[in-house]
Amino acid sequence: MPLCMGCMHKINEVVCPHCFFDNNQIQEQPYLPLGTVLQERYIIGTRLEANGESTRYIGYDRRQGAAVIVQEYLPVGLCERGTGQKALSVPVEKLDAYNKIQYEYSRFFKALQRLKGFSAILKIVDVFEDNNTVYFVEEYEELVPFEDFIDKKGGHADWDTLRPMFMPVISALEALHKLGYGHYGIAPANLYVTTLGKLKISGFATEFERKRGTPLKSQLFSGSSAPEQYERNFVLDKATDIYGFCATLFYALTGSLPKNAQERLTDSRLLMSTSTAKRLPPHVITAMANGLNIGRENRTTDFEELRTQLSAAQTVQAIQEEISRTASMTPLKDDSQNKSSADAKRTNFIIALAASLAVFAIIGYIWMSSNPFGGLFNSGDAVPITTSPADESWTGPVVPNYVGQNYDSAAAQAESSGEYKVFRAENDEYSDTVAEGTIISQTPAAGTAVHNAGGNATVTVVVSKGPMMRQLPNIDNKMISDAAKTLANAGFLVEKVPEYGTQGENKVLGYSDHSAGEKLEAGTLVRVRVCVGPQTTEPNSN
Repeated sequence: MPLCMGCMHKINEVVCPHCFFDNNQIQEQPYLPLGTVLQERYIIGTRLEANGESTRYIGYDRRQGAAVIVQEYLPVGLCERGTGQKALSVPVEKLDAYNKIQYEYSRFFKALQRLKGFSAILKIVDVFEDNNTVYFVEEYEELVPFEDFIDKKGGHADWDTLRPMFMPVISALEALHKLGYGHYGIAPANLYVTTLGKLKISGFATEFERKRGTPLKSQLFSGSSAPEQYERNFVLDKATDIYGFCATLFYALTGSLPKNAQERLTDSRLLMSTSTAKRLPPHVITAMANGLNIGRENRTTDFEELRTQLSAAQTVQAIQEEISRTASMTPLKDDSQNKSSADAKRTNFIIALAASLAVFAIIGYIWMSSNPFGGLFNSGDAVPITTSPADESWTGPVVPNYVGQNYDSAAAQAESSGEYKVFRAENDEYSDTVAEGTIISQTPAAGTAVHNAGGNATVTVVVSKGPMMRQLPNIDNKMISDAAKTLANAGFLVEKVPEYGTQGENKVLGYSDHSAGEKLEAGTLVRVRVCVGPQTTEPNSN
């Protein structure tokens, strides 16, 4: 029985009775033809959505007998696909940009695959290269667009409803940044709600797609994208994702997004009605305002800080109310003879109350930092390790030693153990003695006693980027496509210098300014002479 290319249900009709997709239609270029099979396993259906970097299709996993989502690296303007073809072709002049982004795209989704334990992230089941591009496959799940969810709530939702939905998103973003990556597209359009009422993040893309000034046609989200994303080649970081998160929460609570970030540069106010402000907890309004600050120097820049701002104020507020309630129950004496004594007592009480509130605020902050509200986080989310130096009497678990191990192997081993999650620090380090991809150091240190790990304790590691000075490989007579990959793997950027010659079109003639074997700093842009064929001469008219 054939499959509908619109929803992957088995059907007997041309027009699907489930989704009304016409299975006689042809998928327009440059998208994969309907029915294309990848890896002898995945059947490609209709295109669901696309941005400047990639395209998502409905698919079918023959092995599992279930629908899946397949995303293809398909950067607009950098590649072509002929009619009925599967493989992408890349013009020589765009090859460098195409390969550079493809390399980062592959690394990004392989890293994302390691976060499958986080409830807010759709499970990625496969990442592979084929057809001169990269694909990743994620589990298919019945989801409702977040915007539809809010519409059905009457245009906005209350904080008590949204709090357990949004907190796991913070955990997922925090874990992603620990791996050295960000989402940078958190917006209502990129969130979905499961049948169990949990939020799922979609719209993952590399940083090239999420800011101006790159070879890609950028996809930004008005009202959710931070002001720095509109600047050319600005470095994005945690503060960028916090802006998008707070803008999306603002939308969910108020029914509208903040003004476009570029407009807010001249008028930074966050506008909401008086009735809306009255029904929202003051500490949530404050947290959103801090996360949506136009000035990065004043914006919340840490996920733990954001989590505390959205949670801790409730604890402090409850303590304040309890102290106030107890104080109001104290009978007041109306004896004029003791007026000065009463004034002194009231003064002392106010001083004591202020001191108590300060102490309780500190205690509340520390208590909240220890994550007492376990119910706000799904069991699949990583939690911080509570550690102490191990002594001879300690018989419980200790942190394993990951130093000297290959990072990918260590992360996979930790994942399979079910006890730890290994995260990559935001800044890797160059090393002349430690091989690239090998773990240099870890926090907490190996042998540290672990308390209340919860089965998902986290260890942050610093990974070697290899030596800073790299040797230029010999690329003479290679095709430029192969040479570009060789140089990328060696840590160099490539600029093509066309040159006439008889060696054959697209053959490398050598370096323009350097020689094979020369040592240069990693990340250096090297110019490569490439043959464009023999020079043609116009016939003499005399």
